[in-house]
Amino acid sequence: MHKKSLQTAGEARMPGPSYRDFILKDKVPPPKAFLEESYEYLGDQDIPYSHYTSKSFAEREFEKMWPKTWQWACREEHIPEPGDYYVYDVGHLSAIIIRDSDKKIRGYFNACMHRGTQLKEPGSSGWSNDLRCPFHGWIWNLEGELAELPQSWDFPHVTKESHKLPEARIGTFAGFVFINFDQAAQSLEEYLGVLPDHFKEFGVENRHVDLHIQKRLPANWKAAAEAFLEAYHVRETHAGGREGTEVATQYDVFGENVSRFIHTVGAPCPLLDPPPSEQELLERLFVRGREDEEPPIVPEGSTARDVYADIVRRQFEEKYEQSFAHVSTAQVLDSIEYFLFPNMFVFPGLSLPMAYRFRPDPSDPDYSLFDLLFLRPNPINEAPPPPPDPIFIDVHQSYMEVEGIGRLGGVYDEDTSNLAAQTRGFKSSLKAGQTLGNYQEIRARHLHKTIEKYLEA
Repeated sequence: MHKKSLQTAGEARMPGPSYRDFILKDKVPPPKAFLEESYEYLGDQDIPYSHYTSKSFAEREFEKMWPKTWQWACREEHIPEPGDYYVYDVGHLSAIIIRDSDKKIRGYFNACMHRGTQLKEPGSSGWSNDLRCPFHGWIWNLEGELAELPQSWDFPHVTKESHKLPEARIGTFAGFVFINFDQAAQSLEEYLGVLPDHFKEFGVENRHVDLHIQKRLPANWKAAAEAFLEAYHVRETHAGGREGTEVATQYDVFGENVSRFIHTVGAPCPLLDPPPSEQELLERLFVRGREDEEPPIVPEGSTARDVYADIVRRQFEEKYEQSFAHVSTAQVLDSIEYFLFPNMFVFPGLSLPMAYRFRPDPSDPDYSLFDLLFLRPNPINEAPPPPPDPIFIDVHQSYMEVEGIGRLGGVYDEDTSNLAAQTRGFKSSLKAGQTLGNYQEIRARHLHKTIEKYLEA
């Protein structure tokens, strides 16, 4: 097949109005960040399947990438008071995220300075007035200083300074606590790129964890993440191949660590001829969970998007007793997804308020751990509820088993089925790698380019 020249590769877009065209018509205008476009053609070579299936490739990631990248460990509300801790694990790495006596957030490598025993269980959280080794009882205070050394007469070579708990780099953004195991790493502020500027209007720091699900996935962490980096799969996976389900979607890459997609909700598929009326579009929106209600009439000169956004705003105002009149139509309705390398997804919109995290299985590249959090607005006149414990579901369990996930559980089940089939296909394919679209799958290629940078360093 004739390959396009570099001058034209990556220039193709879906026919019809763009995402920007739709949101410029919204009654409540979008944030300035939504109008930015940042696409970069990154090549069209296949991505080898061995990058997903090879244990040696996974070991290189564990050695050269995971210890050197900023990753979100928990939310600030997980550790509100001195002594509150949360253990973050990725591969063989483990850290204790804890509030010290002055409420400063610290991150300690989860290993005793005596004989290496982990001080806290993997994945655990709770409260401690100190950090005590369960093996021989060495104790450190919340500031990481050696506070008690049993039978110290036998350790004249140990001092408080020589055996202070080593710290990893810690930072916070939008209510998330981040860790970097590389003590010489660049600052979190530099690593975040455009995110602080883009997130000024979202208020993610003023949200709390409403539901937390952890699922073991039958796929390499990269394949699992890539399933959520594009909306190209929606027509087949979630709509059963229905014509007209494609929507205007914008894909962006911002520097080395950040990428984004935004796609419209309540706008017509640009490929439909004739296009549906605004009233028909509103009726389709009501099918998404309001089958027992009659949709209102879309006033002349208005759009289904604006009418439906007003309905959603009122519902949120009743539930959270605060005004959302200032929140743009796009923020209320659209699927807005930012990705921070290597494994963090944040949806800062109002009605799709998720955060995702994907972590590799420590020993089997065919599996990964998926954290799915729903972040809801904090109440105005009272403290937000404490974060719930994560609900773990195994590979063959359905998301629908989790109370509170609603109709989205079936959507995530469809994604998991794809991942299992893809993992099998990696190994049965005669073709040695996957072929990516230049535009709709640019974020997956961007992910691999950034991994490559670390592995070749």
